[in-house]
Amino acid sequence: MLKMSGFYGENLFILESALKQMLTNIDLIKCYCKSIGMHDPIEHFEGRIKTEESMIEKLHRKGLEPTIENALTKIHDAVGVRIICSFVDDVYTIVNMVRSMEGLEIFEEKDYIANPKPNGYRSFHIIVFFNVNLPGETKRVPIEIQIRTIAQDCWAALEHSLHYKKEIKNVELIQDELKRCAEEMASTDLTMQTVRQMINGEI
Repeated sequence: MLKMSGFYGENLFILESALKQMLTNIDLIKCYCKSIGMHDPIEHFEGRIKTEESMIEKLHRKGLEPTIENALTKIHDAVGVRIICSFVDDVYTIVNMVRSMEGLEIFEEKDYIANPKPNGYRSFHIIVFFNVNLPGETKRVPIEIQIRTIAQDCWAALEHSLHYKKEIKNVELIQDELKRCAEEMASTDLTMQTVRQMINGEI
């Protein structure tokens, strides 16, 4: 089995640089909010480079040859960043801050909070083309940014873990329960946001 650097080759350095610079930008948002006495909309954030195995599997799933060119031009989440917020309105605050970042172009947005997936999944996805500053040159790298609440992240983690269970009984029942939980957690998100607005005297 090839190591990740074997699959991505010299592009791995570019991807790692893109991830590092994007995470720095997000950290600057947190620092800026604190410096002006604004509520910090970010609970925590993390990033990753998609593993070789995951990338090849995704290329196959989309009917593409597992080449580095396809991985970096046809798939847009070789670099992924996840931002977790406490409240739903914080998600949209971060969305607007990402839109205003210099050195990137918004390629695609999908609001799965306003329009949840059929299984109940909620999150805000943004794919950007990010200008990565390298010694002597600038590279344009696609990055997928997922922004969601703590509750939405918790649900997504539990739902994701089911894909790694080989034999599950009562699959349809479990899916129905997960969707019900997603609805209840979405309701809780909105209630918590209302409580915060009441505490802040906004309503």
